[in-house]
Amino acid sequence: MMNLAGGTTRRTLLLSGLAVAGLATVGFFARAGGSTIASKPGKVEIAFFDEGGRPLGVETVDKVIKSDEAWAEQLSGLAFRVARQNGTERAFSGPHLDKHDDGLYRCIGCDTALFSSETKFESGTGWPSFWQPIAKENIVELVDSSFGLTRTGLSCARCDSHLGHVFTDGPPPTGLRYCINGVTLTFVPLVSA
Repeated sequence: MMNLAGGTTRRTLLLSGLAVAGLATVGFFARAGGSTIASKPGKVEIAFFDEGGRPLGVETVDKVIKSDEAWAEQLSGLAFRVARQNGTERAFSGPHLDKHDDGLYRCIGCDTALFSSETKFESGTGWPSFWQPIAKENIVELVDSSFGLTRTGLSCARCDSHLGHVFTDGPPPTGLRYCINGVTLTFVPLVSA
């Protein structure tokens, strides 16, 4: 990476510009009050993990379906706008960004395990970033064509909550960056066996 004046890299400069541009669109998301995500009943395969982060296997379970009113009652206003209306929290404002404890990151909507602290890394983007999910079954990738961009959006497989996006500028071994809105996650510290 090329260092610019003061030790700033081109990537940092570019990401800072994108974060500022993103802040402008965040206001749109927050005010838009767009339509909520409509989940359809059905079954889904989910990988389960115990309190120590050990895999318990994959089970077929019912999708979590709730009314908008029930989601709004369960989630904070911001979490509802992000998870249920495809919003985005402001960069550097969400929870878990600077968390470095060992544990699991679970879906705020249904408690499904999504990421392990073992794959979390500092991306400098302002959102918690991971180089892979804890289990591929637990996350759904979909095409997001909002704002004239084509990106890969991420949702929880069990409750369809919008989580963030995945990009191809992450570290080894995957080269991926799962860029996640912190308000869509709860953190559960690992319990020793």
